[in-house]
Amino acid sequence: MAKKISNVYLKSELIIGDLKLDCFVLDENTKNPSRILSAKAIFDAFDRPRKGMNSRLEIDGEKLPPFIAAGNLKPLITQEILDLVKPVYFLDGNQERNGYRAELLPILCSLYLKARRKNILLSRQKKIAERAEILQEGFSRVGIIALIDEATGFQYSRKYDALRILLETYLNDNIKAWTKKFPDDFFIQLDRLYGNERINAIKRPQHYGKFINTYIYEPLEKGRVNNELHKRYLNDSKRHRKHQHFTDFGDEQLRFQIGRIHGLLEVAPNMRWFKEKQERQGQLVLFPDLE
Repeated sequence: MAKKISNVYLKSELIIGDLKLDCFVLDENTKNPSRILSAKAIFDAFDRPRKGMNSRLEIDGEKLPPFIAAGNLKPLITQEILDLVKPVYFLDGNQERNGYRAELLPILCSLYLKARRKNILLSRQKKIAERAEILQEGFSRVGIIALIDEATGFQYSRKYDALRILLETYLNDNIKAWTKKFPDDFFIQLDRLYGNERINAIKRPQHYGKFINTYIYEPLEKGRVNNELHKRYLNDSKRHRKHQHFTDFGDEQLRFQIGRIHGLLEVAPNMRWFKEKQERQGQLVLFPDLE
């Protein structure tokens, strides 16, 4: 199969701490263009050299790139990661380059931090986990997509009717099939912080739903997405779940928000600490036009 080549629409450097990472917005889809980090940027982010590092680790016949090609990490590699580590090819002027979808970087950070929590890192990987912690803090407030949009100036090129574009970007007219979005441990952590015994899905109290609405859905674009979801729910005789209305892009942002809140729940000693920490992190805003 011939590789797909896209053109660069905007490019710049994404600065996180002392790092300068080449980032791009591709013009392959004007409604939801891809945000890309160069291959060099991914290696630089984790302070890994590219030369002399031929990967031999494979999963389902796919060779993994060197920054995750380690046997001890293999149990943590999900299908989502396998999809995102496939290179994206694009033309930067007349130069053909390759990189990865920007969503890969925070997911890799989460992988290394999870490996550290499980105490399975090799000694040479501990430095990578330290870099991952710094990187994750750099984009914990608004997310990698918003940072790239700001760095490239893409946020200023949006059309005047930004709310319509926002809703079209996040939400589908067609209802998706139900899929599991929240890991079991998400609710285990809620049980712990609320002081409950383990509660199965059928018997979960109503305030768990309120928690999810407050800390997962409401922060997306300062409630604008949630407001539209509420309207659709009222007009939906079958009462589909909120996440069934999302586009692929909306799914990505939802997964990011769930992961961000899940990470806080895992380290929170109590609910008061969680709420104070979450308030300082702010909300996920990718459409600053509406501010």
